[in-house]
Amino acid sequence: MQSAEEMRGLTEDFANLARLAIGQSADDVRLFLAKLVRKYRSKDQAFAESLRLALKATTTRAAESSVLRRGTMPASTTSDLPVDLDTRQSLIRVFDDRMGLPAPLLPVELMTKLRSIVRERMERDRLLAAGISPSRSAILVGPPGVGKTLSARWLAANLGKPLWVLDLTSVMSSLLGKTGSNLRAVFDHAKTNEAVLLLDEIDAIAKRRSDDSDVGELKRLVAVILQEVDSWPDSGLLLAATNHPELVDPALWRRFDAVLTFDAPSHQQLEEGVRRFLGPQANLFQPFVTMLAQTYSSQSLSDVERSINAIRRQVALEGNPELAAVDWAARHIEHLDKTGRQELAIQLAQTTKLSHNRIQEITGVARATIRKYAGPSPIKGRAGRKTKEE
Repeated sequence: MQSAEEMRGLTEDFANLARLAIGQSADDVRLFLAKLVRKYRSKDQAFAESLRLALKATTTRAAESSVLRRGTMPASTTSDLPVDLDTRQSLIRVFDDRMGLPAPLLPVELMTKLRSIVRERMERDRLLAAGISPSRSAILVGPPGVGKTLSARWLAANLGKPLWVLDLTSVMSSLLGKTGSNLRAVFDHAKTNEAVLLLDEIDAIAKRRSDDSDVGELKRLVAVILQEVDSWPDSGLLLAATNHPELVDPALWRRFDAVLTFDAPSHQQLEEGVRRFLGPQANLFQPFVTMLAQTYSSQSLSDVERSINAIRRQVALEGNPELAAVDWAARHIEHLDKTGRQELAIQLAQTTKLSHNRIQEITGVARATIRKYAGPSPIKGRAGRKTKEE
């Protein structure tokens, strides 16, 4: 029997597929079917095979298929993106994840809010019939590396759209008035195409207007953004993200329909992240997952992913996952407080073949403390017998 979570996922997938089919977008239907085949192959092989056959039966031009498989936008669409008229640089960066993107590792409450935004878009007509508009905008707040941009990409992917991200390096101009023109060009293009638009690092262009250090043009940009958020159509979705909420003009907060707060990951999220980032090598590291997660305390998931990739490269070249895990713990012990070091010492004693003497050298935790919580060292002797080391 399927769990409530699995049924909810299946319902969302079916609703998305129906919406794409009704929209008569063959390319998007093929794209989404390919995503479902991969998603359900490990859960229900018969169902996945029937989807694969349906996908195979559809016909599109080979050139179009190759573009979609690369995960990029068709040339006819990318060529229409707004550009700076002087430099000809694109004002938008594109993330096209319609082939599929894993859900971000977030607390249940925050993930529920993201799913609610998707559901509102999927059932927009039902809301409008009741005289209610779906959420048109949301601002994502939190420190770097906690999943703000990934969550925006996931939202766009589940809405069957690419994510357009405002490229500040191209939008910002030293020419008076040019930045505002670039910004309006992006907004107008996004509204026309009912896009999912992300204003990343919005604090750079929507600072408090009481900040005397900024020139007049940047203060005028705040007024432009306020107007756009107020008038954003419910056929599109406007997102913003900031690492510095204290810098954002207070008037902007009231304009967004939702404020989504992203915090540092919990230990459970860190463990889930370690398993996900280990990929096909997860089984090799299974005894050390908790220990690795312990060393990542207070770090972001993007830092964890970068670190896990480094460990995977080490194991691929040298073998011995235990050595790699222990080596990583030894090099990152400084991130842990006294309690964290003690917990790591216990993990090392329970999951590795290291002597208590070596664990003390790595963590600084006394052998007596390690023995108290983890039992005698496995190197010499067993429980109930004193060892030479002890």
